[in-house]
Amino acid sequence: MYDMAIELNTDGAKCLYEQIYEHIREEIKGGRLLSGERLPSTRALAEYLQVSRTTVDFAYGQLLSEGYIEAIPYKGYFVCRVEELPEGNMAVLMAENRLPEAEEEESNFCNRNICYDFSPNGLDMSLFPFGVWKKITKNILNDGNKELFALGEAQGDYDLRQTISRYLHSARGVKCTPEQIVVGAGNDYLLLLLEKMLGRHAGVAMENPTYKRAYRIFRSFAYHVEIVGMDENGMNVDELQKKQVKAAYVMPSHQYPTGVTMPIGRRMELLKWAAEEEERFLIEDDYDSEFRYKGKPIPSLQGSDGNGKVIYIGTFSKAIAPAIRVSYMVLPPLLMRRYRECCSFYASTVSRIDQRILNEFIRDGYFERYLNKTRKLYREKHDILLQELKPFRKKFQVSGENAGLHLVLTSRDKKHTEENLIGRAAECGVKVYGMSDALIEEDAQGFLAERKLILGYGGLKTEEIKDGMAKLKQAWL
Repeated sequence: MYDMAIELNTDGAKCLYEQIYEHIREEIKGGRLLSGERLPSTRALAEYLQVSRTTVDFAYGQLLSEGYIEAIPYKGYFVCRVEELPEGNMAVLMAENRLPEAEEEESNFCNRNICYDFSPNGLDMSLFPFGVWKKITKNILNDGNKELFALGEAQGDYDLRQTISRYLHSARGVKCTPEQIVVGAGNDYLLLLLEKMLGRHAGVAMENPTYKRAYRIFRSFAYHVEIVGMDENGMNVDELQKKQVKAAYVMPSHQYPTGVTMPIGRRMELLKWAAEEEERFLIEDDYDSEFRYKGKPIPSLQGSDGNGKVIYIGTFSKAIAPAIRVSYMVLPPLLMRRYRECCSFYASTVSRIDQRILNEFIRDGYFERYLNKTRKLYREKHDILLQELKPFRKKFQVSGENAGLHLVLTSRDKKHTEENLIGRAAECGVKVYGMSDALIEEDAQGFLAERKLILGYGGLKTEEIKDGMAKLKQAWL
C-alpha cells in the first residue's frame, strides 16, 4: 500500500486522529480502498503525515473497533469486507460507473443467455508458449541489460526492425530495409504518425464495408473520408478515380469483413492510380495474412510496388497475442523523409524490454514454430465449421472462407433480415455478428438487403463450434 494523501486541518476544530479515521472510513465505504488491501503501518503513516504515531494508533483503533479494518499479527492492517454501502454512495456508483439499471439488467440477461460467441476477433491462446516467453523475459532481465531502461530509437530498436524486415521479405514479399520501418504500440499510433506525413485534412478513400476502427481513427484526425464501393474483386477503381483523395485504405490479402482476396489485376489498377500523382498513396493493412487455407500465400501489394506508393501496415496482435500490442509500418522513401522531418521527435510507444523479447521470439525461431501450430489448429476449426455448414447451404451462401479467422454467410431467403437472424440465434444461446456493424454508411442498402452475417471461429473450441452450429440449425433451418 502506498502512503495516503490526507489533508489535515490544524485549526483545532476536529482532532487529527478523527480526521484520519474519517478519511480512511470514507475511502473504504466509497470503494476506493478495496477488501483485503493493506494499509500503511502506523509508523509509516505517522512519518508521512508528520504527526505522532499515537495519533495514527487512535485512528486505526477506532477503525478496528468498528470493523472497517483488521490487524493480522506480523503482517499489518488490512481492509475488511464491507457488505453494504450507504444508499448515497450506491446512487453515485449507479450514476457514474454503470449502465442505467434497465440496460444493465438487459445486458446481463443477454450475456447469461449466450453460450457460444462466434466473434470474428476471437483467438485461441491454448498453444501460446508461455514457458518460452517467460524464459526469454527472464534471460533478458538477468543479463543486466541496463541500456534497455534508457530511451531507445524513435522508430523502434534497430535489431527488432531488422528482424521484422527479414520476416516480411520471406513471408510476405515486402521490399524494405530496417530504416523504412516504424514500430508502434498498435495501429492507432502508426495512423497518428501517418496523419502528420499526409497532412491533417487529407482525403482518404475507404471501402464499404470496412474495418470500422480505422474509419473512426481517420475521422478523429479530421480526414476527409470518401466512401468507395466494392465488387467481387475489392475496391472499385473506376469509382476511386472520381474521388479527390491522397490515399486509399485497402486490405488486399483478406478484406475485412467480406473476406475478399484482391486479384492481381485489381492490384495493378490500384498501383496505377497511385502512380498517376506524386502525392497519392495506398495504405495496405495486412492484419491477418498469416492464416490462409487454400492456394499459395498471396504476396503483399507493397511487393508489387515499383514507384514507392504503398504504405504497408502489419501487426503481431493476430499472429501472436492481442496483448502484445506491437505493430509496424513500412514507409516508402518520400514519406520516410517526411517522417524524419516532422515525426522523429515522437518517442517510441513500445517498451524496449518488450521489443527485445519479441525480437528474440521471432529471431530464434519460436514465432515460426508457434505460427505453424496455430495455423494447423485454425485450419482444423475452419474445416469443422465448413463441414457443419453443409446443411445450411440451401438457405445460405458461404464466402470469404479461404483465409483469416472468420467467414461470411449470406441468407438466400429475402424474408429474413439481419436483425431477425441475429435475434433468433441469440434466443438459442448463440451470438453472431451482422455485416451492418462494419458499414460506414447506414443507407448502404446493397449490403443490408443481402442479409450478411459474420461467423468467427478462432476463439471457440472444436466441440463448441459443433454445438454452436447445432444451435444455429435449430434457429435458422
